[in-house]
Amino acid sequence: MSEPQALLSLVTLGVANLKRSIDFYEKLGFRRKAQGAEGVGFFQAGACAIAVFPSEELAKDANVALEGMAGTFRGVALAWNCRSEGEVDAAIARARGAGATVPKAAQKTFWGGYAGYFADLDGHFWEVAYNPGFPLSDDGRLLIPD
Repeated sequence: MSEPQALLSLVTLGVANLKRSIDFYEKLGFRRKAQGAEGVGFFQAGACAIAVFPSEELAKDANVALEGMAGTFRGVALAWNCRSEGEVDAAIARARGAGATVPKAAQKTFWGGYAGYFADLDGHFWEVAYNPGFPLSDDGRLLIPD
């Protein structure tokens, strides 16, 4: 039996209002998939996928108590890498237009890139970044050099 390949294939975000979150991610430009699935929203996100699922159900599925975490920083940020500073600005503007809050506007970074942050409707943080040292493939995959 071979060892499973270590990879990230799906990120599930616990949300307070499923319909509102599905609408938000569609407004960001993520393409909804498996629209017949009830009680969950799936989106293609390059080589990975995103699922939005009611927080209560996610906690129940993981067999943990749902503590009042909405609106708090959880020590995790998802990343949306772009091909230019202009794309970063456009992505953050699109998120703001969809109802996101922007705790940090895009700016030059200490590592030579350009990045900012938005939080979705349930407080999940997204870094939107342009990193000239980490190019994107034609299909949008992040290429991290050796």
